[in-house]
Amino acid sequence: WITNTQLEAARVALTRNMKRKGKLWIRIFPDKSVTSRPPETRMGKGKGQPEYWVATVRPGNILFELDGVTESVARESLRLAADKLPVRT
Repeated sequence: WITNTQLEAARVALTRNMKRKGKLWIRIFPDKSVTSRPPETRMGKGKGQPEYWVATVRPGNILFELDGVTESVARESLRLAADKLPVRT
């Protein structure tokens, strides 16, 4: 899973390294909510509140697409963005 904050950190790293030139597409969307109950709460009484949102990713999923920049800039940008993500890229 990739959380919305991890995805946003990768997006910021990409756009900063590209110096806002070119076009960026994010191909995944965090549409699954992760809920949790408050600490020291007894069992039962329903499901907890949504804590954060995640996107489910599997091997082979395309996360980002770039256009309008050179290949060397794109590779460096994607390398910096990959450092922000908890998955192997």
